[in-house]
Amino acid sequence: MTSSSSSSPSTSDAETLRRSRILKSKLYLDVPLPKVPIVYSASYDIAFLGIEKLHPFDSSKWGRICQFLISDGALDKKCIAEPLEASQDDLLVVHPESYLNSLKSSANVARIIEVPPVALFPNCLVQQKVLSPFRNQVGGTILAAKLAKERGWAINVGGGFHHCSGEKGGGFCAYADISLCVHYAFVRLNISRVMIIDLDAHQGNGHELDFAGDRRVYILDMYNPGIYPFDYEAKRYIDQKVEVMSGTTTNEYLKKLDEALEVAARMFDPELVVYNAGTDILDGDPLGRLKISPDGIANRDEKVFRFARERNIPIAMLTSGGYMKSNARIIADSVINLSQKHLIDMGKNGA
Repeated sequence: MTSSSSSSPSTSDAETLRRSRILKSKLYLDVPLPKVPIVYSASYDIAFLGIEKLHPFDSSKWGRICQFLISDGALDKKCIAEPLEASQDDLLVVHPESYLNSLKSSANVARIIEVPPVALFPNCLVQQKVLSPFRNQVGGTILAAKLAKERGWAINVGGGFHHCSGEKGGGFCAYADISLCVHYAFVRLNISRVMIIDLDAHQGNGHELDFAGDRRVYILDMYNPGIYPFDYEAKRYIDQKVEVMSGTTTNEYLKKLDEALEVAARMFDPELVVYNAGTDILDGDPLGRLKISPDGIANRDEKVFRFARERNIPIAMLTSGGYMKSNARIIADSVINLSQKHLIDMGKNGA
């Protein structure tokens, strides 16, 4: 009894400090109406003396998605919403100072992003070339939730670092943008129920650990249990677990998704959906090991948007994992399909 009562003031102090940081943050900037809720900055893309090619992730994916949307005439470059980079104070909303300090070691960053040679570079260069792009994407995820609440939907062309929890990074994820986005939404959007729909091929262990036992957050995670991260502790905190084995094909996958969304609708009534839309479920992806067609990915995204839009729930989509050069084209095609199905409005008339 003594220990719990003595810990409660510090818990309360931590919550007060968190709230204060969120209220002081500049990340919830006002985006003028002519801009559409597609969030991207050129500073998302990682170019680091070619070292980035040592990881299968396409580190210019984010910019290429926007290039496709612009060249296809679906999006006006002037209408993209540009986020601010998350500051140290912004990140402290979820991350302890000790974790952020650990990123001042290039060796630690190299382990998290799974590119060993990064350990050899001065940390100032690693901060500028790797971590700053990630911090910009964190700002984008946080802004996307605000725009979703205002406009009904938003897409952060980056983000979705679902393997990072407040305490620990890994799997190419250095900052917990999903957890940060949810905490900002609680305070700044005055909401108390968030559903995370995580359809990346990998289990979203970061946000699962961060919201363990938090009844305000409902997690639907559909993932391949035979691949990274094998986080059995985090699995205990998934509200709705849908495991899809290596080799799962499009029709089987979409059928499971339909069933999962029906259950989710009965179980929880969210005020915001955060949709982690990894495209590493694509047939041929070396890490996801599933066999979903490009059309299947467009169909998947359409189902999730329809789930949210039919219920008038704001939805913020993040692009997350996807490890082939073809991913950028497939994501752009899926966004165009959402527009054609009138689930989002990228109308350039307002520009």
